[in-house]
Amino acid sequence: MKNLKFFIIIGIIIVLVTGSLSHFLYSWSGNNYIIGLFAPINESVWEHMKLLFFPMLTYSLFMIFRFKETCPCVTSSFLFGTLTGTWLIPSLYYAYTCILGKNIFLLDIITFIFSVILSFWLTYKLSLSCRLKAYTHLLVGLIFILFICFVIFTYHPPNAKIFRSPTV
Repeated sequence: MKNLKFFIIIGIIIVLVTGSLSHFLYSWSGNNYIIGLFAPINESVWEHMKLLFFPMLTYSLFMIFRFKETCPCVTSSFLFGTLTGTWLIPSLYYAYTCILGKNIFLLDIITFIFSVILSFWLTYKLSLSCRLKAYTHLLVGLIFILFICFVIFTYHPPNAKIFRSPTV
């Protein structure tokens, strides 16, 4: 499992870098419609959840194919880690803005970094324990639903706070 730990650390770095770069990808692409499905198109909390979701989901697919034979619980663990990290972003954001009464850019960055690290830590621990293996199909379904929600709500967001850019 030492090899797994190495790839978890590499994953943290990859998701932090690709997630950070994807923040700018939509504008760099000239507001390309397809790019907007996978990268934030505005400053809403919902769109910023993509910073973790898509890079970690992509890395998860690599890890599942790399470790499915030697680590049978890697699939459920990565799916759970991806979901947890993705939803941790709005949870932490709304918790700190509720307490402070405003959003702070540095805390937004810390929220992203903490969410990535915690999601990979959970993934690693759960890969070793196999506690979630029985829930793999449920986790696949939840990932699929969230994926579809990102696709639909990117250009057709509901009228809810999470889909609006925060006021400064």
